[in-house]
Amino acid sequence: MAALRAHGPLRMGGSLGLSVAGAESNVAIGLARLGHRVRWAGRVGADELGALVLRTLRAEGIDTSHAPTDDAGRPTGLLLTEPRLGTLTRVSYYRAGSAGSALTPDDVLPALDPGSRVLHLTGITPALSPSAAEAVLAAATAARDAGITVCLDVNHRSRLWTADRARAALRPLLAQTDLLVASEDELPLVLERPETDEPAAVKSLLDAGIQEVIVKRGAQGATVVATDATVERAARQVDAVDLVGAGDAFVAGYLSGLLDGADIPARLHRAVTTAAFAVATRGDWEGLPTRDELGLFDEPDGTTVR
Repeated sequence: MAALRAHGPLRMGGSLGLSVAGAESNVAIGLARLGHRVRWAGRVGADELGALVLRTLRAEGIDTSHAPTDDAGRPTGLLLTEPRLGTLTRVSYYRAGSAGSALTPDDVLPALDPGSRVLHLTGITPALSPSAAEAVLAAATAARDAGITVCLDVNHRSRLWTADRARAALRPLLAQTDLLVASEDELPLVLERPETDEPAAVKSLLDAGIQEVIVKRGAQGATVVATDATVERAARQVDAVDLVGAGDAFVAGYLSGLLDGADIPARLHRAVTTAAFAVATRGDWEGLPTRDELGLFDEPDGTTVR
C-alpha cells in the first residue's frame, strides 16, 4: 500500500511524505537488499499509488510478475502515520474495499514455483477480507505440501480486526506453519486458551508441529525456542528514531540467516542487526542494510567510512 507520513499531528496540517508500506513489502525489501531472490505476490489498484508500489518493489530488485493490477476500480490501500510522543507513532489505515482486500488464491498460488524455499506470511492479510484470508491459507497449505518453509508473523493490527477474529483466522494456519513469529502480547492470538503463560504457550505450539517459535521483545531483544534449544539475544544498542518497521526488519534478517544456512544464534544476530538499522532511520524500510553494511555496527562510534 501507499504511505503518507506526517511530520507532526495530522489535525494540525502540514506537509506529508509519500512512500510505500506494508509488512510483507518491508520483509521483501530487506531480503532483497541482503542478496536474496524475492518474489512479492499481492494486488494493487490501477492508479498512481499502485504504480508507485510496483515501481518501488521493482527498483529494489523484487519480482512483481505475480502482482496483478485490480481491474474492478478498487484503489490501492493507504495508511497515514503521525509521530506523537518520542518514538510512539499513530497509524491510520484506509484499506476497506482496497485492491489488496480483493486478493484471492488464484492471485498468489502461481507465485509458488518449485524453486521457492520460504513463504512469508503475516496476520495482516487475512484481516483484510474473507477472500484474502482464504488466499493466505491456500498459499500456506500449498507451500507446506511442496516442502517450502512457511513463516507466519502474527503482526496483529487491532485497528483492522478484533483479537477474537484474529484468533479464528490464524489458528487454522498453525498446522501449515514452520516458523511462528510473534511479540509477547501477540502469542495469545494463536492459542486455544489465551490465558496460558508464555512457557506453556510455546511448548503447546512446538507440540503442534511448529519447528521454531520466535518471540520479539522490542528493545529487550528476542528469544527463539526450538524443540532442542532455546536461544536469547539482546537488542543492539542504537539511538532509536522510528520504531515502525523494526519487526519486519528483524524477520528479514532472521530469514536471511535461515536461507544462508546459519544456526539460530547467527540468525538472531543478523535479525537484531537489521532491526537496529530500521529503528535508527525514519521510514519502514528506507534504512534497511545491504549485506556489506551489516558490519557497520561493529565499527567504533564516530567512524567515517571512506
